[in-house]
Amino acid sequence: MPPSDLVMMRATDLARAIRDRAVSAREVMQAHLDQIARHNPAVTAIVSLRDPALLLAEADEADRELKERGPRGPLHGLPHAVKDLSATAGIRTTQGSPLFRDTVPEADAIHVERLRSAGAILIGKTNVPEFGLGSHSTNPVFGVTRNAYDPAKSGGGSSGGAGVALALRMVPLADGSDHGGSLRNPAAWNNVLGLRPAAGRVPGNADEVFMPQLGVIGPMARNAADLGLLLSVQAGYDPRTPNAIRQDPAAFAAIRPRALKGLRIGWIGDFGGHLPFEPGVLDLCEAGLKTFADHGAVVEPVRPAFDPEAIWRAWVTLRHGLTGAGLAAHWRDPEKRAQMKPEAVWEVEQGMTLTAFDLHAASVTRTGWYQCVRGLFARFDLLALPSAQVFPFDADETWPRHVAGRAMDSYHRWMEVVVPGTMSGCPVVSLPVGFNADGLPMGLQLIAPNQAEADLLGVAAAWEAATGFDRILPPALRA
Repeated sequence: MPPSDLVMMRATDLARAIRDRAVSAREVMQAHLDQIARHNPAVTAIVSLRDPALLLAEADEADRELKERGPRGPLHGLPHAVKDLSATAGIRTTQGSPLFRDTVPEADAIHVERLRSAGAILIGKTNVPEFGLGSHSTNPVFGVTRNAYDPAKSGGGSSGGAGVALALRMVPLADGSDHGGSLRNPAAWNNVLGLRPAAGRVPGNADEVFMPQLGVIGPMARNAADLGLLLSVQAGYDPRTPNAIRQDPAAFAAIRPRALKGLRIGWIGDFGGHLPFEPGVLDLCEAGLKTFADHGAVVEPVRPAFDPEAIWRAWVTLRHGLTGAGLAAHWRDPEKRAQMKPEAVWEVEQGMTLTAFDLHAASVTRTGWYQCVRGLFARFDLLALPSAQVFPFDADETWPRHVAGRAMDSYHRWMEVVVPGTMSGCPVVSLPVGFNADGLPMGLQLIAPNQAEADLLGVAAAWEAATGFDRILPPALRA
């Protein structure tokens, strides 16, 4: 099989081909290393790439292990690059910060342990914004990650390297994390799928494990079957995180398309004019919803009976508290503070102004929003919003200062559209929904009831069959 064919294969098919010994792990590794050498210099999606000779030796060992003992797990022999916010034993983890430029962890994050146990071969990392702050993956350690469909534009973030590497077939699967759209924005901007799981679905490492978190680990993929495969590896209970969901995740790897006929979708859109959008975003999403309707879904506009500004303010408060606390130790050292991006300093300093009562009030607002969303699911199976408020912007910018003529008052206000999903705690998928006249991708968020990831995967599979979005390749891959 030609190497170019290997990188174009679905992860599920590629893993099966390795298990059946129709292709070797070495051949798969070499094909992906060649793809990285061919495309990564133009986009900087993969960082801290390990020595190719060592990776090929590990692939040879995977082939020997397969022959002698069988596959280690469902990802046996697949190359994988981990988002550079997650700890990887023996592999540099910088968080995009000069403070951690040379940091090599001694232990893996929980989901990375699971990747290795499933047989994946870790080849390096995927690029992120500094400390994962913002939806544009640029940092002083590695530079800027550029869009798979137009390298002059941003690849998104904070899982930007993951989305771009996936779209350009440099990796078969990609993991990411999502606090404020970090699995959804780069998926939308690179024509792939991104799934933000329900809180507790994928155990994560944290210094504090009892307070509700806003950030989650989740999968990205080029098709629904691959998305379910990676989620089946990432998910599952772990005693180190007491709030982790105990449900067996194996079912996520056997998802079937869900019938769209009769599916009830509530279209939140611009939240009654509260959210500004670049021209064309809403049009693409509404065209996508018409496709759902053409296949028998019932789509109705809905305006939740909840103040969207209150959702935003509560999220900002909780983000200051959670993110600021995590960065405060660096801020307290003047030399380290001088090396932190302004947005990181801002998060810490705003967090220091908060009281316990402020955090409690924000959490009460979040609870109220969850109850509102829960009530909407009595009428709808899914709620829909665009995945971003703008198309990919110039890669040399830091973040959009204006959207549709409206000034943005923070580095993340232009991504407010993802906050309702985050604050609900419910699972959210970003589906590719098409391209504007400049060939730039956009996505549609679908929010499901709590812990209903299987439903989202089934809808994603049906959407893939209906639209064939996965066949629209980046220009660099077109013959």
